Amino acid sequence: MALFVRLLALALALALGPAATLAGPAKSPYQLVLQHSRLRGRQHGPNVCAVQKVIGTNRKYFTNCKQWYQRKICGKSTVISYECCPGYEKVPGEKGCPAALPLSNLYETLGVVGATTTQLYTDRTEKLRPEMEGPGSFTIFAPSNEAWASLSAEVLDSLVSNVNIELLNALRYHMVNRRVLTDELKHGMTLTSMYQNSNIQIHHYPNGIVTVNCARLLKADHHATNGVVHLIDKVISTITNSIQQIIEIEDTFETLRAAVAASGLNTMLEGNGQYTLLAPTNEAFEKIPTETLNRILGDPEALRDLLNNHILKSAMCAEAIVAGLSVETLEGTTLEVGCSGDMLTINGKAIISNKDILATNGVIHYIDELLIPDSAKTLFELAAESDVSTAIDLFRQAGLGTHLSGSERLTLLAPLNSVFKDGTPPINAHTRNLLRNHIIKDQLASKYLYHGQTLETLGGKKLRVFVYRNSLCIENSCIAAHDKRGRYGTLFTMDRVLTPPMGTVMDVLKGDNRFSTLVAAIQSAGLTETLTREGAYTVFAPTNEAFRALPPKEQTRLKSAKELANILKYHIGDEILVSGGVGALVRLKSLQGDKLEVSLKNNVVSVNKEPVAEPDIMATNGVVHVITSVLQPPFNRPQERGDELADSALEIFKQASAFSRASQRSVRLGKSGLGLKSLQTCLGLTPKQAQACHLLYIDKNIIVPSNKPGLWSQNSKGDLGSDSEHPASFSVI
Repeated sequence: MALFVRLLALALALALGPAATLAGPAKSPYQLVLQHSRLRGRQHGPNVCAVQKVIGTNRKYFTNCKQWYQRKICGKSTVISYECCPGYEKVPGEKGCPAALPLSNLYETLGVVGATTTQLYTDRTEKLRPEMEGPGSFTIFAPSNEAWASLSAEVLDSLVSNVNIELLNALRYHMVNRRVLTDELKHGMTLTSMYQNSNIQIHHYPNGIVTVNCARLLKADHHATNGVVHLIDKVISTITNSIQQIIEIEDTFETLRAAVAASGLNTMLEGNGQYTLLAPTNEAFEKIPTETLNRILGDPEALRDLLNNHILKSAMCAEAIVAGLSVETLEGTTLEVGCSGDMLTINGKAIISNKDILATNGVIHYIDELLIPDSAKTLFELAAESDVSTAIDLFRQAGLGTHLSGSERLTLLAPLNSVFKDGTPPINAHTRNLLRNHIIKDQLASKYLYHGQTLETLGGKKLRVFVYRNSLCIENSCIAAHDKRGRYGTLFTMDRVLTPPMGTVMDVLKGDNRFSTLVAAIQSAGLTETLTREGAYTVFAPTNEAFRALPPKEQTRLKSAKELANILKYHIGDEILVSGGVGALVRLKSLQGDKLEVSLKNNVVSVNKEPVAEPDIMATNGVVHVITSVLQPPFNRPQERGDELADSALEIFKQASAFSRASQRSVRLGKSGLGLKSLQTCLGLTPKQAQACHLLYIDKNIIVPSNKPGLWSQNSKGDLGSDSEHPASFSVI
């Protein structure tokens, strides 16, 4: 068998070829996109690539899978065209592009790939054409004809007016003195150009876009006898200044320049690295309130966070953005960078006014709106962009605004606006005290909260933390959104108004006239001490009407202290479960021993399928949920669960079976053949009720009452008379 497996594996390896046995080098993102474009174009013949063209422009892109199905680039619709893949050409009368492009020198290859303007300007210089036609190994990033045409007349005139210096130098800057293919073009690398060894910045993005000094690679890897040609969409120029130097020389960055100096970030922005600076202009700073600006500029930590929120960890050229993209700033915030046509957007806003200003250590995009991170905001400012504005207005009206705009370390528990859809409470002493208990005297993060933790409020209350499977709650109110952590305070968005505990469970019940019957019952059953002492209980509290609605028989049964205690314990869970912690179904163990089934459907909490009339009355040792019916524990568990034996009977049955197997004697049933279901039905009955049961013999051992009217079988422990009112007991005799 082992030999067969080895032979099969060898056969598969031979059938699949070398690629199956030896993993080749991983393809670059550009090569993967090109491969996908080739796959989409194969129906049109060999070496045909599908290309997406933005409608109304000449912009073309090799397509990846996502773009293929969306048919959009930067939100603009595209059409699919089919062209020869790089390095191939058509043959008259043949399908697709079966022929490889003729291999020639670099100069001739420029004409073959359509870079005729670059070829023309090369021809005008005295030295460059001989180099391109001669021996050697070069790479040229050749601007397309459209790239040359897009240059301003002033720039173009300066180049062609001095072809052997300015134009020659410009063309040499597009060249590298060795062959460099796309699989070597790594993200963030620099290449040394043939103009004064100046650096060329390369960025190779995960979406397959490759940029050269932020010019997009259109078609790559056109081989020549003496090098390789890559077609790009811009004429690139040398980079001389760092990000910091550009900030210092641009008048529009006057405020930014002062902020960078005050924060100490100038050292980083003039050093090595590859960053993207979303540089706020003077206009951007002027748009925010003077009070806010002065506060941030005067707070070194907030200022540093503000500036770091405008710096990305790597260089991001505009051409790399063809759809939405999440990027992380140095401050740690995630920004959504996208595009709409030719405009770049940040968090959905078209606030970039000038893009792709290259620096030696990255790229700058000018923005006209300040990106203030949460970490530089006050609680008031955090709430301004959240769905808690109604609560914030209440805090302000209650005279608590100074706590939310100052430098105290606090956590604000702010209910959602939807909580107040029926109106807001009047501002009085009670409301002020309630709102003070929504402010925790510490700056917290929800990820560090733990079950049973207590939090102190400005109002002097101790609030408890409850951690459930799918929710995190503070007393009766649960966190409804991610934290917003500000400069000094943290905002927790809560799903309801928090009600601090007011006394023990017994205090709550005694203080509410709806529970007078329940209170009397608790006292009669001797449970007062339980519900008064420290603990963690969930009480499903039946109202007076619930007790009055009981059938007379049930009311009579509650006169027994033992029965009453049993039923009341069934209404008490042994842990705190607030309504926000209830999922589809939670099984809560009661003090009686059985489990309560608590569920949530259509925002209504139910216990044993009975709806809760009022949830979450908080107590220092638990929570009270109001119900309008008395819950009945499963007294006859075997009858309700016909697939299970009661514990004692199950043990007897196991022992009897073991004895039977040991002696290899058969099991004989009585005349009606009592089965498992019938045995369960007999459990818990009085002798009088059990007369209908049949005899079950396991060898000579009787384990159920006799079926003879008025008679009980005698066991080894004594004789049970027929007038016994105690439930029938089962034992082996």
